[in-house]
Amino acid sequence: MGIYFPILNSAMLIKTLVIVVFLTVIVSLGSALFHLVKRPDGEQSKKTAQALTFRIGLSLLLFILLFVAYATGLLQPHGIGARIQQSHVENAGNSK
Repeated sequence: MGIYFPILNSAMLIKTLVIVVFLTVIVSLGSALFHLVKRPDGEQSKKTAQALTFRIGLSLLLFILLFVAYATGLLQPHGIGARIQQSHVENAGNSK
């Protein structure tokens, strides 16, 4: 008997990482908006640019993470497109 940690499941870990990175992107975007609206002087512009640069890097990291997770099979599509594709495959198999 042992303690079960669902976060140690690789698929759950990937999903958790995706959510954390996405939320960090949103916070970074909010930080850039705050610095943009607060004061339009040079120092605030520099902080806005840094926050937006950080957001772009995080977004790129998120895209790569999603691509690798999909390519390795850790994430599977569950939406409408996946069901349509599955029905096309089943129909192609039945017609032969």
